[in-house]
Amino acid sequence: MDKVMSNKKMIALYVLPALLLILAIVYIPIVLTAYYGLNQWNGIGKMKFIGLDNYAALLSDRTFWNSAWHSLLLAVFSCASLLIYLAIAMVLATRIKGANLFRKIYLIPMLLSSVAIAQLWLRIYHPSNGIVNSVLESLGFANPPAWLSEPKLVLFALFVPILWQYAGFYILIYYAALKNIPSSLEEAAKIDGANSWQIAWRIKLPLAMEVIKVTIVLAAVGSLKYFDLIYVMTDGGPNGSSEVMASYMYHTAFRAYDFGYGSAIGFFLLVICLIVTWVIRKLTATKDTIQYS
Repeated sequence: MDKVMSNKKMIALYVLPALLLILAIVYIPIVLTAYYGLNQWNGIGKMKFIGLDNYAALLSDRTFWNSAWHSLLLAVFSCASLLIYLAIAMVLATRIKGANLFRKIYLIPMLLSSVAIAQLWLRIYHPSNGIVNSVLESLGFANPPAWLSEPKLVLFALFVPILWQYAGFYILIYYAALKNIPSSLEEAAKIDGANSWQIAWRIKLPLAMEVIKVTIVLAAVGSLKYFDLIYVMTDGGPNGSSEVMASYMYHTAFRAYDFGYGSAIGFFLLVICLIVTWVIRKLTATKDTIQYS
């Protein structure tokens, strides 16, 4: 076995299938998307090369920048919600009564499709017989808002089911990271006089920091390219108030049949995701220290 693994040709042979697969489903589509963005194309006829016109048009496209702002807001809210998920995971990791039941409950949204979740929340937000407005009316609010029809409210109303959808995923990741911390460290800290807050802040958080960094990247990038639930619930409306970059790309390519401009939007979205990932990695590049004094 050692002889095989020291043979560079054998190593290349083992790695080649995976490299070809990644090349076929990741890198070639990226290159093609960038190339299509250099053309005027309706998806069927002959492409007309127009250079960087599509990319230049993006810089002055107000609808695109509005959708980019909405995606950025979703990314900020998603990253902020990680604090709540981490707090819940810390509580569950303390061996409270019913922790196993709560873990299963938090995982329920992960078992549902985005379409099913969207249909559920469409009924919850229904202006006349939805649960939210029914509760508000019982509390004395005479005219509760139509959450998905108000331009100033629709985006934040959508954030709730989106964050709820992925809560179990992040809680499970944090729970696994916290349970992987050796109990001997916590016991030693207690002997030295550390309280529960100090143990959580000075020991658990630093040891789980690498996992937290990964979840921040996942939450931010996932939010920037989010599409499905928004598409089903509002389709970017009303009047683009809930349009995000992915939905704008879809509308441009598959409804306006402007695949060149839609490809430019998709490639620009990729660039933004890469930049955000790089910035997050730089901002979270800190030294690991464990102290509770």
